[in-house]
Amino acid sequence: MRTRTLVVAGYGMAAARLVEEMLAGDPEGRWRLVVVGEEPRAAYDRVALSSLLGGATPEDLALAGPEVTADPRLELRPRTTVTGVNRAARTVTCDDGTVIGYDALVFATGSRPFVPPVDGHDLPGCFVYRTVEDVDAIRAAAVPGRPAVVVGGGLLGLEAAGGLRSLGMRPRVVELAPWLMAQQIDEGGGRFLAEAVGRLGVRVHCSSRLGAVGAGPDGRVDRVELADGTALEAALVVFAAGVRPRDELAGPAGLARGERGGFLVDAWCRTADERVYAVGECAAVEGRCHGLAAPGFRMAETVAGQLLGTAAGPFPGADASAELKLLGVRMAGFGDAHAREPGAVEYVHEDRRAGVYAKVVLAADGRTLLGGVLAGDTSAYPTLRSLTGRELPASPEELLTPRS
Repeated sequence: MRTRTLVVAGYGMAAARLVEEMLAGDPEGRWRLVVVGEEPRAAYDRVALSSLLGGATPEDLALAGPEVTADPRLELRPRTTVTGVNRAARTVTCDDGTVIGYDALVFATGSRPFVPPVDGHDLPGCFVYRTVEDVDAIRAAAVPGRPAVVVGGGLLGLEAAGGLRSLGMRPRVVELAPWLMAQQIDEGGGRFLAEAVGRLGVRVHCSSRLGAVGAGPDGRVDRVELADGTALEAALVVFAAGVRPRDELAGPAGLARGERGGFLVDAWCRTADERVYAVGECAAVEGRCHGLAAPGFRMAETVAGQLLGTAAGPFPGADASAELKLLGVRMAGFGDAHAREPGAVEYVHEDRRAGVYAKVVLAADGRTLLGGVLAGDTSAYPTLRSLTGRELPASPEELLTPRS
């Protein structure tokens, strides 16, 4: 049987899961894997970047051990970028001039940080928060005791703020949305989180639009100017205001993009070309990109199942439920946390003395659990998440109070 070649463009977390699934499911060696990655190292846990500022090493974050990287069925090409695709010839061209033929091609190019195009965004002292090298640069530039500004109050921004705080800096967070973590939690949870991190010395500026980044006499960043005229002193600025899918190869390859970017794929993660797939943050599955690790893993499993001929089903969609610990504050959001379902009823339990905020969202019948938010104490999260879509076995008060 002829050995077929799978080329994977990108080697992030979704690509790592794809490689893992392919190697585990193909002991006969029907597929040869060629993985082309821009970074100088194999795939690592990007979600845990902040741990590098607390003493962890890049090796601690590695997702692929020697048993994977040394597998003879796998060829890794670090520090290399796919620059072109010839679908008719079924080849990819790399920035080092090499041309690789493929039987199947998977785009796993991930995303790039979004940097607001304001004056001064590229001054010395401005950083993004995406790679090991980014974290190394931030660590080298950090000055204990000095103020820093993080642009972005989502998960990544709060991780960055926590990292700066661990380096001895005094971070502030600037967020355009009315509250922190606006995609995952409700206004009450966002208020609770802002108050909690404020007690740790991290000041929060929500509903604030970035105006410009200003330089001092030495040409380095020394302040962030908000659109309302407020000036925040800053010896260092970190942009963590979201990402954009890396889909620049779509147009030249004649492949469609989603309305908001990303390689347009169906529920099986297939482009219009039956030999070309996309997974992870660069994939617009049925038009929608997903910026979390878990959906990327499911996409990788879906593609591996097709290539290996196993019974894997289509991408089941993304579950945005998450339990997190941000700057020491436990948070969780699940299901319809924002009560968007028509007729939804919200039940809120808040105890400031105990340091807890909890909300469940019920359907119009007052019994069926649709979602919720937990802050401070997330011990009820596993139970409540498992009950989502089902009738509650007890009253919301019984499920949310510490006694339960």
